[in-house]
Amino acid sequence: MGKIRDSVDARALRFAVGFPVVLAAAFVFSAFLLRADLPDPVAISWTADGGASFAPFGAYTWGGALLIIAAGCLVLSQAVPLSRPTVMRRIMMGAGLSLSLFITAVLAAGLVGQTGLSDARESHVDMIVLAVGSGAALSLGVIMGFVFKADSQWSPEDDQALELALARELDPELTKDTYRLWVHARSSVFVMIAVASLFPAALIAVALPWLGALVAAVAAVAAGFLFARVKADRRGLRVLLAGVLPILDVPAAAISTVSAADVRAADYGGWGYRNHGSTAAMLVTSGPAVVVRKTDGRNVAVSGGSAATAARLADVLTRVAARAHGGASGAGGTES
Repeated sequence: MGKIRDSVDARALRFAVGFPVVLAAAFVFSAFLLRADLPDPVAISWTADGGASFAPFGAYTWGGALLIIAAGCLVLSQAVPLSRPTVMRRIMMGAGLSLSLFITAVLAAGLVGQTGLSDARESHVDMIVLAVGSGAALSLGVIMGFVFKADSQWSPEDDQALELALARELDPELTKDTYRLWVHARSSVFVMIAVASLFPAALIAVALPWLGALVAAVAAVAAGFLFARVKADRRGLRVLLAGVLPILDVPAAAISTVSAADVRAADYGGWGYRNHGSTAAMLVTSGPAVVVRKTDGRNVAVSGGSAATAARLADVLTRVAARAHGGASGAGGTES
């Protein structure tokens, strides 16, 4: 059993079995939604002279589901063995996804072309469903071939996680020198943005949908600028706008002193990210914040949430700065 586990990609195996089954179940569910509008029996093939071959609805539906599962599992399973070349595994994974979706599109087009008819001989394959489904099958298969990770089961993220776990085992104090928090503007600010933009956007969308969507997108971006993820650890201080865009990175060795205090956003240029002169700031509101003075004379101000979280953030940065400076007392304490 251990040899089998070492020779197959468990995640690919789960996908190879699970995806066709879920897709077949979705097809069966959709077919039964159309059942009341379909003739009995339904056509399963058409000839040039207008003739057709027929089958009971249940046979068409469940037979089609079994075909989806069989074809999908057969092709997708070729991407499971780890012994096969990486390129081949990528191709088979993409081909299996495309084939499963294409078969589903053909079966669905056959049913949709028969809806609303009393005699299946008057039906035809719905070309719109077939064209859209085939295009989606091809494009998604190509995407799957590119994104499927077939080469390595151990990623750089795994290395980082292992290093962090080992560091915590060897140095129990590491967790004390790590702190993360989200900061955001007050709820009233987001209400104001919604009232000032989303409601007008809904009215504009009645006449110009694209302009209404643009106004809503601008409002969402503006709201995102009032969210930030603050990370403090032994590497220093990092701030990510909206949790994804890095805007501030202060190495631990560059920290001179740290203090927690109440600040006014206007003193730093207003809400959001500001960088002018010798000061950089990410303030989502006025109030508790952490002010970092760097060894090069520049200052960095970051919102700290509440007074308690700002004090804790300042305390962590003080410790990591002292550690980076070899335990010197160059990093100051917190202020209320």
